[in-house]
Amino acid sequence: MPGRISFVTESLRRGNRAVLWGVVAIAAILALAAAGLFGALPDAGAFNARVEQIFVANNALTGATEIRLLEVLAQSGTAFAEVLSSYRVIIFILLLFATALMVAALVLLVTLIGMNRRMSEIHRAGIEVQSLRILRGENAVLLNDMAFTLTPAAIETLAVLAEARMDDEILSGAEIEAVISGRAAADCDEAAGATRIKRLRDGLGNQLVAELLVRNISRKGYTLAVSKEAIRVD
Repeated sequence: MPGRISFVTESLRRGNRAVLWGVVAIAAILALAAAGLFGALPDAGAFNARVEQIFVANNALTGATEIRLLEVLAQSGTAFAEVLSSYRVIIFILLLFATALMVAALVLLVTLIGMNRRMSEIHRAGIEVQSLRILRGENAVLLNDMAFTLTPAAIETLAVLAEARMDDEILSGAEIEAVISGRAAADCDEAAGATRIKRLRDGLGNQLVAELLVRNISRKGYTLAVSKEAIRVD
């Protein structure tokens, strides 16, 4: 059990480290992309500076028309600078959204991987029966939070297995038939007990539950894979 706990703890630590490093990697990649993108954008005052250079280089442009043209170009440069500034804000917001989405996708991916691993462990370990209550008067059995209605014969078979489990006994098919019929085990057929077990499993319906609850131990017999403390027979 300590080994199991340490394994789960180490798995959680590895998962947390993977998420942390994944978030750091995403942030670093997007930061580099943002730096390159913002570095490639032209300066907001580049247009006005270029227009100014043109008029400085051409001293002949001193007429009223040229001055008016300069004012128009200056206004266009100001509008260009404002648009470029708004583009920078939009790009920054989009990068923030991209970061959030990529982090969320990473966390979701790690969560799904963890859930798949957990489901695999549950599938390998089977169903852990925490409580088994047999209600003879109602011909029903409560298995954890699942209720099954069985035939009186199936309830009797399950009750016999439960009593044997509480006594740490493993019953063969002939012994099960002997307890139910009241005859000696030597006078009973092994197949009769096996038939009762089959009908019990058929009554439980769910093949996974039936196979995990009622186990057949080779050359020994049948037993319930349930802790003695979890069994109640009413």
